Amino acid sequence: MRAGRRDERRLGNNDGMSAGDEPQVFRNGGISYLRIPAPDPRGTAAFYQAVFGWNLRGDPEQPSFDDATGHVIGHFMADLPVAGEAGVRPYIYVDRVDDALQRVAAGGGEVVTGPYPEGDLWVATFRDPAGNVVGVWQRGPRS
Repeated sequence: MRAGRRDERRLGNNDGMSAGDEPQVFRNGGISYLRIPAPDPRGTAAFYQAVFGWNLRGDPEQPSFDDATGHVIGHFMADLPVAGEAGVRPYIYVDRVDDALQRVAAGGGEVVTGPYPEGDLWVATFRDPAGNVVGVWQRGPRS
């Protein structure tokens, strides 16, 4: 048996793509589900939909979502305390950090840390309307 084939069988098809090249959440070892604290789930969901193009579904009072890639799903939860700056901080990949931060501000969020370089990446953090601090990042030049 060839090594590549043995690894594929041992690990499963871990590229996150199905046979039809559609993203899926069932990726062994991949982050696939988030519960996002939101005192106003409907408003917070609308923010993520407008800023990042997330798809909303289910009960409008406690909406569920899948991100723009289809690799992450989750719920906006009114019964969870807002994370603020504590705990695990997710970072969302974007084409342009500056454009994303403009959409954040327009949607009612605020920039916490403006864009700064990390190697060939640009990284920033923002506070969503619920108060959670989340990061954004892009690869390559900022311009």
